[in-house]
Amino acid sequence: NCDDALVSPLPSAALTSSSELFSPSFAKLNRRDGAGGWSPLESNEQQWLQVDLGDRVEIVAVATQGRYGSSDWVTSYTLMFSDTGHNWKHYRQDDTIWVFTGNSNADSVIHHKFLHSMKARFLRFIPLKWNVGGRIGLRVEVFGCSYKSDIADFDGRSSLLYRFNQKLMSTFKDVVSLKFKSMQGDGVLFHGEGQRGDYITLELQKGKLSLHINLGGYNLHLSNSHTVVTLGSLLDDQHWHSVLIERFNKQVNFTVDKHTQHFRTKGDSDHLDIDYELSFGGIPVPGKPGTFQRKNFHGCIENLYYNGVNIIDLAKR
Repeated sequence: NCDDALVSPLPSAALTSSSELFSPSFAKLNRRDGAGGWSPLESNEQQWLQVDLGDRVEIVAVATQGRYGSSDWVTSYTLMFSDTGHNWKHYRQDDTIWVFTGNSNADSVIHHKFLHSMKARFLRFIPLKWNVGGRIGLRVEVFGCSYKSDIADFDGRSSLLYRFNQKLMSTFKDVVSLKFKSMQGDGVLFHGEGQRGDYITLELQKGKLSLHINLGGYNLHLSNSHTVVTLGSLLDDQHWHSVLIERFNKQVNFTVDKHTQHFRTKGDSDHLDIDYELSFGGIPVPGKPGTFQRKNFHGCIENLYYNGVNIIDLAKR
């Protein structure tokens, strides 16, 4: 049921543009009054129409028209989205900037449902081509719904601890899922370790994500079970990135955004033995409050789950 019209109830000030011959305030779908739509001062590929949706929402579709009663319409366009209105990202499909088919006249509505929904507050329509006999003209609608999530902010000096009921956890299966947005290229997202040498760490290093796992071994003196896998790049771009880690015995699936690395851990053990807590955002030094072993994470973590437990929601209670 995530298909509410999000632009029509907005105030006129929520629509802005790169320039205006006819104001963006007229750019709501099916509007006929005023100039009947938005047109920029000049028609070129540097123009854009921006919508401030007021809050971060889930967007599933868009629709466009030309400017009412005119020869001004857009025949193809791209979309960019942002949480802040400053850092923008293109909407992509199959790792390619997606080009949307626009209109062939001023008044027919062309509707596009996304293959993958996006979460954003700001959306920009960027015309690529328009009617040869006219100029850029747009009326738009955005479809979606409110987006509720649990977010924790980390300032580079703090961490979040999740403590187990028992002193030692021994697991054959672990699932960790989260989204993060980073302000810096380095920082520990989460860490857990045990007295037998087992550990699991997810760390941002120079804009890439590194997953470190050591399942230990039955013979501690001969153990060479450290495994590290790195995925992604430029992940400190202040945009949201999704992470999923699925481990069953030695087999691990490590996914960052849409890219997955399948691997087997080294060593002869199938289970992860960690002590009574996991830390998120940093690795605290035991007995030294406010002291951390490595650089802390500076940014936001959203919808953080460990083995089905909503860590952020638990921390808020």
